[in-house]
Amino acid sequence: TAVVFGARQLTYRQLNNAANGLAWQLIDRGVGPDVLVGIAAERSLELVIGLLAILKAGGAYLPLDPDYPEERLAYMIEDSRMALLLHAPGLRLPVPEGLATLELLAPQADPVDVPNPQVDLAPEHLAYVIYTSGSTGKPKGAGNRHVALANRLYWMQQAYELTAADRVLQKTPFSFDVSVWEFFWPLMTGAQLVVAEPGAHRDPAQLVALIEQHGISTLHFVPSMLQVFLQSPDLDGCHSLRRILCSGEALALDAQAQVFARLPKAGLYNLYGPTEAAIDVTHWTCVEEGSDSVPIGRPIANLHTYVLDAALQPVVPGVAGELYLGGVGLARGYHRRPALTAERFVASPVGNGERLYRTGDLVRYRADGVLEYLGRLDHQVKIRGQRIELGEIEARLL
Repeated sequence: TAVVFGARQLTYRQLNNAANGLAWQLIDRGVGPDVLVGIAAERSLELVIGLLAILKAGGAYLPLDPDYPEERLAYMIEDSRMALLLHAPGLRLPVPEGLATLELLAPQADPVDVPNPQVDLAPEHLAYVIYTSGSTGKPKGAGNRHVALANRLYWMQQAYELTAADRVLQKTPFSFDVSVWEFFWPLMTGAQLVVAEPGAHRDPAQLVALIEQHGISTLHFVPSMLQVFLQSPDLDGCHSLRRILCSGEALALDAQAQVFARLPKAGLYNLYGPTEAAIDVTHWTCVEEGSDSVPIGRPIANLHTYVLDAALQPVVPGVAGELYLGGVGLARGYHRRPALTAERFVASPVGNGERLYRTGDLVRYRADGVLEYLGRLDHQVKIRGQRIELGEIEARLL
């Protein structure tokens, strides 16, 4: 079994055939490398098929969360200049005149074998574009490349080693980049992907039931939701949990201590990364004893971190500075925003000409080379893991 959603499920063969069939339809409509396809659907089997189909056709996907306000969806559709909109039936979407659309239909019970499309993809081609809050008052789309995503997923498998016996819960809204590994890491390793019902990510009781019912071994929490989940009285049934991955905001020491106390069989891992890179760029395996905070750790494979002062000079361990990122994991840039891309993605000041991303995050190195997160240098805040630029709220109020 590849994917489970409620009472429905698909084998790997059924999923592959369904995705291939849709991919050929997309190719017939002109989808290929660097062609952007919007996809609007709630969590479902059809959503998984749609995401796979877009990538199989060579295109890049842009998630359109049906929970978003209509005005925001309209802006994203218009600003992205997407070539096609793939959507679940019955959704009310602000589709502009002239935009091609295609419905996401339920897969056939026993589809015939459909050949895999052979697409001439290059590592630099886009895999996905995710819109995030913008300081100028308008959201902007960060476009991530196949080479960056592949690097991130292969690192994750090397670090945490899923097997066919694992069950991974997909519960993150797909407009948040954590969902990217939730969808594709289990499917590239032969594990089982269990897709939570829409809204379940907000309900600890539903999550506990899903973990028990399906024997979930691996899942992600934004730290604020992890703390809510840890208040559940009946975590004893969650004995299948082996990996709890956290990212999206700072992980508190108290939450770490509660995980070790209430879920002693589970490893806890703290990950960090902006939307402008392929998901995560640093990692830390949590331990019960040590410092007075939970660090964000060290770079993942083929990523580099630099802590620089206001004069773009490296600082010594213990001194706070801005975190700059380099390496294969960086996004291509902001979709159709060359000026903003040039402002945030800069040439390395340390002489090697490497392209770096300015995170706006204040960090420091510990003496052992591990990074500690200290806060923001600008007016960005995190609310339940969602990036909010206060400039966007200010522009709306004005």
